[in-house]
Amino acid sequence: MTGTLATGTARLDRERLLGSRRERVGPGGDPIAPGTPEPRRQPSDEPGVVLDCGWGRLVFGQTFTEQTAVADVLRSEAAGARDICVYLRDPHVLVSRLPDELFIDPSLTYRLPLGERRPAAAEGGDVPGLTIRPLYDADDADAVNRIYARNGMVTAPVRVLVDNAVGDKFLHLVAEAATGEVVGTITGVDHVEVFADPENGASLWCLTVDFNTAPPGTGQALLTALADRLDARGRAYVDLSVLAENSGAIRLYERLGFHRTGALCVKRKNPINERLFLPATPPGYDELNPYARIVADEAMRRGIRVEVTDPDWGELRLAIGGRTVHTRESLSELTSAVAMSRCDDKRVTRRILTEAGLPVPRGRTATGDADDLAFLADVGPVVVKPARGEQGRGITVGVRTPAALTVAVELARRFCPDVLIEQRCAGEDLRVIVIDHEVVAAAVRRPAQITGDGVHDVTELIERQSRRRAAATEGESRIPVDDMTREVVAEAGYRMHDVLPEGQVLAVRRTANLHTGGTIHDVTAELHPAIAEACVTASRALDIPVTGLDLLVPAPDRPEHVFVEANERPGLANHEPQPTAERFVDLLFPGTRAPQRLWTPAGPGL
Repeated sequence: MTGTLATGTARLDRERLLGSRRERVGPGGDPIAPGTPEPRRQPSDEPGVVLDCGWGRLVFGQTFTEQTAVADVLRSEAAGARDICVYLRDPHVLVSRLPDELFIDPSLTYRLPLGERRPAAAEGGDVPGLTIRPLYDADDADAVNRIYARNGMVTAPVRVLVDNAVGDKFLHLVAEAATGEVVGTITGVDHVEVFADPENGASLWCLTVDFNTAPPGTGQALLTALADRLDARGRAYVDLSVLAENSGAIRLYERLGFHRTGALCVKRKNPINERLFLPATPPGYDELNPYARIVADEAMRRGIRVEVTDPDWGELRLAIGGRTVHTRESLSELTSAVAMSRCDDKRVTRRILTEAGLPVPRGRTATGDADDLAFLADVGPVVVKPARGEQGRGITVGVRTPAALTVAVELARRFCPDVLIEQRCAGEDLRVIVIDHEVVAAAVRRPAQITGDGVHDVTELIERQSRRRAAATEGESRIPVDDMTREVVAEAGYRMHDVLPEGQVLAVRRTANLHTGGTIHDVTAELHPAIAEACVTASRALDIPVTGLDLLVPAPDRPEHVFVEANERPGLANHEPQPTAERFVDLLFPGTRAPQRLWTPAGPGL
């Protein structure tokens, strides 16, 4: 989470301002109930200021006279929240007294001067088709929470976000794309409104964007818009904190004119913050891809020893007590060679699912003769793919003519000598993760697409979106500019050098594979019970403990479906915020499993 801070001592603003969600706490750190008259007290008895942001509380350390009161407030942190104490005088002293409970956050604090001292680089930042506006209602708050969750941040109660946006203490802004979708968010806190800050400062928190949909420059546009509004209020500066390892964000802030300050913040040692205070990660950890790293992170969080045995392969050795398990991403020793082979050959997968009474598209193994052409004439458009393979390599979707079929079969045979021809079924591409024969996550995958801005041509938009997808996935997802991309663009009536009108959305790939720039959208809460039940049946028929099942559906909340294939090593990192890594480690080490509520399909009366 990107956040911000401010320094200096300040007197308490005793007014309870509407929508602020500020708590009053006594000198011992205990909350003062709303409506309780203010007692007579000496200056040393002054309470501190605590601001509820929904995801946690901001504890303004400069408003406390006793460090013990700050400690008591941090100890009262709610489960699942992330409280932050900012601007505390001598924070190292407090942490040295409570090293088992508190720690200094490993972040750097940056400050942007406002007013006449504001750097010219921090002005502007407009993005074509993007609107920066206040958070208005529960729908906006839901959208903000979705972005928080996708980026591994703590979500907030919708009511708190909406109430905070009403008052003057918070400036909660969202970025709205030309499609009307909220694609980014930022929260500002006006210290003058909160506690009459004599330094006339402000801070910024939770700057984040949806990397799947936000256009380039969205983060900078949000930051600039917030600075403009605080500037208009006459504030002297706005502070932010950023993890010291986040070199990309730091370069942006320095380019915009932010400079380092010495403020630190204190946090409580809770499960959410573990990666910030736990010992160094094992050798090879930094070389892991996201699919192996999410497993390593969950294991380390539970105290399971992690050894990276092959970082390029994503292979780990996990051990606790007398139990040791080897994994490669989401594939483990618990998946038998037989179950793995059933998923590896798509023809075998089809046969097993059919025998289990589950629907699959009509299909046949390519023979390169008139029977292939007869099948094409009988079923219409087909999908041609290697019988064995992954990541969408060698697949051609929407083959309609005999000539195109010949080309598609030749392409597929470059990856596997056996080729499968399947009837093309209409619908959305649904991936369902089943672990230990329980549905854990479901997501719709959509092909790579671009949004026109009226300025850049199709090729430039594809390259820009591809860079963003690569940055968001650590290089795992890129949009290739190849014959298939050019063909899809041409079918939509455009050429690669055409300038796409502002707001026009154009799909540039046929398949929704993440490695070719596709995006993934969580639909776990919408999944129809019939589909969930069928997926459990499929996992049992394949006798596999962890699988990613690919289906085509008219909509995830409808019962109709056909199975396309099964994956023995699904990417768990693609399904956050669903607890895929947690359930995977539960399977490997049941003794470390915490009480949890299993997913329940939605339905009438539920």
